[in-house]
Amino acid sequence: MSGPLSLEPGGVEADTLALRLTAPRQRRAPDDATPAKRLPGRGPEEEAVSTLAAGLAESIAPAVHPYEVAALLEAEGLSASVIKERYGHPNLFSLATALYERVPRTFPEPPPATDLWRPDTLRCLLRGVLFALPALAYLLTAPLWPLVRHAPVLIVAGIASWAWGQALGHRAHLRLVTGRREASGTLLTGSLLGAAVATSLAVLPADSAVAVGAAAAQSLYLAAASVLLVLARERLLLAALSPLIAGAVALPWWEPGPELRAGLPLLALLATVLAAALVLRAGRSGPAASDAARPRLLASLPYGLFGLAAAVLVMLEGRRQPYMVIALTLSMGPAEWLLYRYRGWSVAALRASATPVGFMLRSAAVLGLCLSAYLLLLLPAALLTGSDAAAPLLLAVVLWTALLLQAFGVAWPPAVLCLVGAAAAVTLPDMPPGPAVLPAACAVTAVCLTACAIHRLGRPSPHA
Repeated sequence: MSGPLSLEPGGVEADTLALRLTAPRQRRAPDDATPAKRLPGRGPEEEAVSTLAAGLAESIAPAVHPYEVAALLEAEGLSASVIKERYGHPNLFSLATALYERVPRTFPEPPPATDLWRPDTLRCLLRGVLFALPALAYLLTAPLWPLVRHAPVLIVAGIASWAWGQALGHRAHLRLVTGRREASGTLLTGSLLGAAVATSLAVLPADSAVAVGAAAAQSLYLAAASVLLVLARERLLLAALSPLIAGAVALPWWEPGPELRAGLPLLALLATVLAAALVLRAGRSGPAASDAARPRLLASLPYGLFGLAAAVLVMLEGRRQPYMVIALTLSMGPAEWLLYRYRGWSVAALRASATPVGFMLRSAAVLGLCLSAYLLLLLPAALLTGSDAAAPLLLAVVLWTALLLQAFGVAWPPAVLCLVGAAAAVTLPDMPPGPAVLPAACAVTAVCLTACAIHRLGRPSPHA
């Protein structure tokens, strides 16, 4: 040092020792290569944000909150440094909010759901034909024995087989849930027992061995055919019936003679029984289920009672208008198709409804549409045969609505209502006016079943 420092204020030392406020420095504008914190909406980052919004517009448009956009940006792999440097936003949520505000909201309709109840049209039509084809056996064998005289024997055996087959079919479907081996065992035992029961009941009104033999053959065929139908082997059953079909088709141009008239139905019966035996054998060869719990027998009882009532009603109508019963039998295929359609359309109505009342109205409309389509299908047959259309059309409503309720597991109401209707038609045949008893019984039963269907199936729970 050259000398003492003066401590007096105002001297030259004030520049170095005096406390003073520094003047703010001028900030240098950064170039593009220098990382800097930018405010959103200013500078070149606006272009980058717009480009990002355009690229992610389809994913951002359905978002209902910026947080959804933030999750999308995280999934795209945008880091905090990239958000700051490239887009000029301080954090992820700031950029997500900007993108959310830029892109207009759009909520596209979800893709149409797959219709799980879409029916197999060809299979349904084939089943209707298979229900009617056995009648060709009576056409072939009519000249060989007094069919009209022994008709009560065949009717008793047919009613018993129909009732037993409905119950057995339901039980077999329950066993199919456990496994094919268990269902095949149920069908094997049940079909043999059913044929024996039907034949035993037919013995009561029989007055000859020929009638008993015909009833036994009919019962055995119905048992074997039920096995094939339950296990969805319709084409195999059609092939087994080919001798019967060939003989009936040739009748207008060729007289086959007594041997072929009796042999062709017998050959078709043997082919059906053999086909059922082979299918059951294949089913029994599968692995056994570990938890093969048997369903209760009473669970199938209402289905058998419905089969009994339906067989009686059809038999009564057949005595009045046999040709309409043939048409009704053929219509069972389209009826099954409409059952599938009802379920598919009801699911669609459930998706389109916002309130329980709205769904009930839509469900009732679907029910009315299906019933109208079924009746329109049968109406030409009634007009062509010159039949009284009231009874067969009302009977068709009874059968279809009862089958619809059973398809949803509602078994006892249709069984009881149909039994009451059949009992009324049987016990009141001579009350005036006599011919109107069956239509009246069918009308009351149809109204009750329709009301039950609207009440039970007009709620969302059975269709969910």
